[in-house]
Amino acid sequence: MSLDVSPQLLAAAEQGDVREQDFVDTVRTSLPYAYDLIASLAADLRAGTADFTDNHTPPPSEEERGQLLRALASDAIRGSLERHFGVALAFQNCHRVAVFRPEARGGRTHGRFTSVRSQVLNQSPEFRDC
Repeated sequence: MSLDVSPQLLAAAEQGDVREQDFVDTVRTSLPYAYDLIASLAADLRAGTADFTDNHTPPPSEEERGQLLRALASDAIRGSLERHFGVALAFQNCHRVAVFRPEARGGRTHGRFTSVRSQVLNQSPEFRDC
């Protein structure tokens, strides 16, 4: 799944640096499911006091799953979303996205979520083809 890059953004990239907000806007319009899910999780995190919040609901279709995988597999997209929302992202399986407070990165809770043990414990047959 590719980003829908406008001619203006492409021209800006060809001439030099791209404004991050312009890139985030492209991600928002190209990958709306992924963007909206992360925005919702970030809002939930800001509203509470927990170190993180995460999603347990599978995407409604393979298209949305593809958007999520695309957003989290790209260092540029993932990093831009983290900076835009002021969070640290973590990911398990095909849809379990977690949004951490940036200062929680590397801490105990973040370490547990991103550990090999946690990844193994969160596997099941229905995740094999995602």
